[in-house]
Parts: sequence; C-alpha cells; structure tokens
Amino acid sequence: MTVHVKKVSRRGVIQGMGVTAGLVLMAPVVSKRVVADAHGDKGLTSSVYLMLDNEGTVHIEIHRVEMGQGSRTGLPQIIADELDADWSRINFLPAHGDKKFGDQNTDGSTSIRMFFTAFQQAGASARAMLVQAAANEWGVGIGDVDAKNHKLINKINGATADYADFVAAAAELPVPDASSLTFKAKNMRQYIGRPVRNIYMNDIITGSSMFGQDVRRENMLFAVAARPPVVGGKITGYDKAAAMAVSGVVDVVDLPTMAFPAAFKPLGGVAVLATNTWAAMKGREALNAQFEGGENAGYDTTEYEKTLWQSIEGKDINVLNRGDVDGALASADKTYEADYFVPHQHHAPMEPPAATAEWDGEDLKMWVCCQDPQAVQNTVAPFVGKKPEDIYVEATLLGGAFGRKSKPDFAVEAALLARHAGRPVKMVWSREDDMRHGYYHTISAQRVRAAVSDGKVTAWKHKAAYPSIMQTFNPAANGPGGFEIGLGLTDIPFELDNLQINSGEAKAHVRIGWLRSVANIQQAWALGSFVDEIAHGEGKATDAMWMELIGSDRDINPADDGAEYGNYNAPLDTHPITTGRLKAVLQKVVDMSGYGKDMPKGRGIGISVHRSFVSFIASAVEVEVTEDGELRVPRAWMAVDCGLAVNPDRVKAQMEGAVVFAMSIAKHGAITAENGAIVQANYDTYPVCRIDEAPEVEVAIMDVDAPPGGVGEPGVPPVTAALTNAIFAATGKRIRRLPIADQLI
Repeated sequence: MTVHVKKVSRRGVIQGMGVTAGLVLMAPVVSKRVVADAHGDKGLTSSVYLMLDNEGTVHIEIHRVEMGQGSRTGLPQIIADELDADWSRINFLPAHGDKKFGDQNTDGSTSIRMFFTAFQQAGASARAMLVQAAANEWGVGIGDVDAKNHKLINKINGATADYADFVAAAAELPVPDASSLTFKAKNMRQYIGRPVRNIYMNDIITGSSMFGQDVRRENMLFAVAARPPVVGGKITGYDKAAAMAVSGVVDVVDLPTMAFPAAFKPLGGVAVLATNTWAAMKGREALNAQFEGGENAGYDTTEYEKTLWQSIEGKDINVLNRGDVDGALASADKTYEADYFVPHQHHAPMEPPAATAEWDGEDLKMWVCCQDPQAVQNTVAPFVGKKPEDIYVEATLLGGAFGRKSKPDFAVEAALLARHAGRPVKMVWSREDDMRHGYYHTISAQRVRAAVSDGKVTAWKHKAAYPSIMQTFNPAANGPGGFEIGLGLTDIPFELDNLQINSGEAKAHVRIGWLRSVANIQQAWALGSFVDEIAHGEGKATDAMWMELIGSDRDINPADDGAEYGNYNAPLDTHPITTGRLKAVLQKVVDMSGYGKDMPKGRGIGISVHRSFVSFIASAVEVEVTEDGELRVPRAWMAVDCGLAVNPDRVKAQMEGAVVFAMSIAKHGAITAENGAIVQANYDTYPVCRIDEAPEVEVAIMDVDAPPGGVGEPGVPPVTAALTNAIFAATGKRIRRLPIADQLI
C-alpha cells in the first residue's frame, strides 16, 4: 500500500476531514454516567474492555490514552471486527486509572501490539455468546447462525434478529475459553486494516475536545510555580507580600523539597494560587524567588561533553562480543573510524503539562493530560496519604506528549495544592516551565570503528557513553543500561564474524527521560551514518553496503553473543529480528525514491534502515543545499513493515510525523545547561520544524503476515541518518554532531 501526501491549504485540510478515500467512520464518545443510566449493571460483558447493553449498544472501555496516535480508534476497530458490530452503535469510554485494565502506560509503541489479542478475544467472545444464545432460541447448531453488522442470521430459514434481542440471554452464558474462539480471516475483516478516522476528529476540528488545559471545575483556582532551576536545588527566599498584592492572587504555598532519586517527584519551590492564570503568572513574577543550586549547580553541557569523550577513551563495559574484533582491526587492509555527538533533546509538545485536582472530603478526583493514569495514582498516593486505587484519575486528550506526560510530577503539585486550598486547583505549566523543568533525552557520545579486508567489512566496534534514564530512579546508575544499549546496538543485524558493543560510564545532572524512540535516536543515527561512510569509502552504493552487511535471511538473537536483550518487552518467537523484513523495506524505499539516480549539483538523496519497537522502517530523504548553506528538504519516503497495520491511516500519519520530529532533532534541537540550569525556554531558542520546512512524504505500508508491531516511535530512528547522508551526497560534507544548525554555511 502506497500513500502520497500532498501539500494542501489549511482550508483543504479541514475540508478533507469530512470525506477521504476508503472507510471513514465516526461514532459518539460518551461518559461512563451515560452508560450507567442506559444499562445499569445489566448487559453482556465479555471482558473488562467490552459490554453490550440491552439496546444492543456496544460500550468499549479504551484503557490507553489518546495523543494523536490513534490508539483509542485502533483498539475498538479490533473489537468491532471480531464482534461484527455496526460502528455507529459503539460508545467509546476512555477508561479511568484502574489496574484491572492491565498496563495503561501509553508509551513504548505498545497499545496495539500488546493488546491486539485481548481486544480480539473480547470481540470474538461476545460474538460467540450472541451466536450461542440465538442458536439455543432457534433450535439450531451454532454453525447455522451467522453474525454480521449487528445482526444474527439464521442460515437455515433466513430469519434475522438484532443483537439487542439476544443480549439478555447471552449474558447468562459463560464467557468462552480463549482456546475455543475463532477469529475472522483477513479477507473477511471490515475494520481491521482499513482507514478509520480518529474518533475524536469532530471534537478536535470544532474545538470541543477536552485536553488537560481545557478542564474547568466549579470554584477552581489556577496555580503556577517557581521551581529550582537546578535539579536538586532548594528555595532560599521569596516575597510573599508582593505576590499577594497582585489582583487575583489568593495564596502562596511552599511545595515539598525534592529528595533524590528524582523519579516522578515534583521539583519543589513555591506555588502561586489565583483566580486566573494571568494573575498567577504575574504573582509568580512578583515573588522574586531565590534558589540555591545543590549538587548539580556546576553542570555545563559544553564542559560535560569533554567527560563523555574521556569515557569513550576510557574503560570499556562490554555488552556484546562476537569473534576477535581487535584482532580483525589490527590485521585489516583498511579501517574506518568516526565519532558522533547528540546533545540533550526535549519533547516540546504543543500542550505543556496540566493537571486538575478536586477533593470532596477525603475523595480525590483528578483530570490529567497524562500517558498513564495508573502512574498518576501511584505517584500522587504517597504524597497525600492515600492508596493508589482510591484516587480517581481520568486521562484527558494530550496535545502531544512524546514521553514527557508519562511522568506525572505536575499531578502531585495539583493534588497537594487542591487539598491545601480546599478548592479545585489546576496546575498550569507554561512553555517555559516545561522547557526548563522537564525530563530530557540524554546527551551522548559514540565512537564507531570498522575493519575492511579484501573489500569486505570484517569487524565492527561500537561504543556509546551517555547518562542513563535509570539514574532518574537510581542515583547509583552510571552510564547506559542494557535496555538502552539494546535499542539499536546489541541488536545490530550484521552478519559479521567480529562484532563488539561497549558502553562507557556517564553520570546524569538533569532528569533523564524517554523521548520518542529513546536511545534509538542517537544509536540509529550513528549506525546509519557510518554505513554510509564506509560505503562511500569503498566506492559502493549505500543500499548495497547495507545488504552486504545484513547478509543472509535469518532470525537474530543477541543473547547468542552474550547480550542481555529485552526486544521491546516482546518475545522473540512472536516478534523476531528477521533480516529479510529489514532488507525488504530497504529495497522498497530505494525503489520509491529512485536512490542512486544522478542528481543536480547541491542535491542528494540519503537512505537508512532500522528495526525498533519490533517494526522495520526504511527512510529516504532528498535535500537541496544552496551555495549559502540553506538546507531544504523537498521530499521524504518511508517504507513501513509493522506487521498487521490495524489502521493504515494512523500508520501513515505516524510516519509523516516521525519525519518532521526527526528533522526537528537533526536540524535544530539542542538543550544546553549552564550553572546547572537549562538555557532554552521556548520555541525561539528550541526550534522545531515549521510547516514551510516539512517535506512531501510518501509512505508505503508493507503487506506482511505478522503480528502488529509498534508504530508511534519506530519511524523516527532512520530519518536522521537518511537526512545527514543526503547532505553528504549533496555537498560532500559529513555531519557527525547534531544539530546541523549552521554547519553547512
């Protein structure tokens, strides 16, 4: 399947919301109260995710959050198909935080791949129960009853009945054992594999959707906070009287001082409560809060980079070893070596964090733009002396997240302030708050060496040094953990006799958090760039070099070479590292882009390929570099093998977004620190790609008979290498440190 994305006007985009090719469907989203009024405690329940009421309406509890990736549309598609439901008769219920739903952390590109089977079973179970109930009533075998589009059909006499007619009888039957269920064949599906419009689209385009910043409660106060600019710092003074003198300010409240490990704790400082956000912000200005820096006050990213390179030169922590790499390097006809550097990055979502808390006696309710309502429960609970399950949390829509909103420090602030005020409180983070007090993608250094003999690569040695995400939870962590190295390094798919992966020590001085595609960001960039460097050095096409390195069609297990490998929390027998699939997407993107064709001066196409989050993605990017160093990206191509694509429209959208996200990192993104404090504050100092920088994107979704893989994150990793390889093709200039910024001038 190939989808072409054309540049259109804003009006064209809005008009296009109404009618698109393929299956475009919409159904209402209703509250849990509406459902309770409709069917009370009765109805057909086949799982925690699904209920049919006595009117035949299907109520689907969608336990994952929605941030544009479409999980709250894709998961119901699975149930609807197996239930053979009429889409217009489905109510979608965004679930509150509750461990009965299983994992609710909408992170790691897991929603479809982790819950496809559970939602498939929920729909198939309900269908089987309805069919059995009809067969019992009609006195026929279950094979003589068909279910189609909310109707039960007696295949013997042609009689039909609505699902509603048999809900009560079916509800009395036991839920079938999963092993007895039958699922639809691929050619019989009407929703899975078809483009279904996001269930929130109407609300989004009319402005009636509810994001975290949109929540309003009666008698609500608004809060902002002055936080220590250095992680682990403390407040030393502020002018409460000056803040209280600002019209609309109601109170000034100390926040608890943070103790390490940082985890998801609030950073401390002091909050201003007011009747509106403007008053709260002006009150914060009037505070003139002062802070001391603490142990991270000396953090300077320019100086810290030197320590990373010292770590690269220093002790190797070996995480994978195959053959005799050092021997092969020593005896090689030729060797290649390159260093790659990536600075801290920030999520920079369009909507900064927001959380609203309301106490009713001892009952606490919260509305949070979070990626995991259970994480909110678990994080807030110890601060307010409650059990997690006793805190009601609804996850609103998210105006972007990219990993930031899986960390609910801001929700703790809201809960504490609401209890203090005795009124509902919304904790509002400004763009500057988010940029300067966030969780950052790590700063990293990498060195890659390769040996070539008789025109063939014979050895590959790769070392990475960067602060680990784990130090946010364990101060003793020192350097990347095995799970981080496993995001693109220990699973290198090269058929080489000699392969070694090492890490180096590095301590964190800011809160490190996962960003979209996590350590694949830097590791896939170095990997894809170095393949291109060797290819050009050896006079070979880069696609040919990739094919040569990947080698034969096979499945790979990094444990065979001594590596601890998590495979994105998926079993390797279900989601194997299959080199044939990797080569197939590479060949597809080469064919799509015309890679290798002659290009005018100053223009070039670069390619790269990468497996992450158990999906296989190849990217090609075309660039034009003017004589004065201006970089333009007119086109990009993405070939995607994510196994079964439940909603191709969302897969396409995620690939388009991945191109822009990766280009933002490559062209502009750099978070720096001086004296422990983050320098950047808004999009003027931390730019992201604007609409005039966005290329035309063509997306090809491979038709592969495999379980669903991830989609939200795996599009990002190959794009940056494809972009910088294209720059080399156009100019002969190698980019080995990000961002590109003014390196082309």
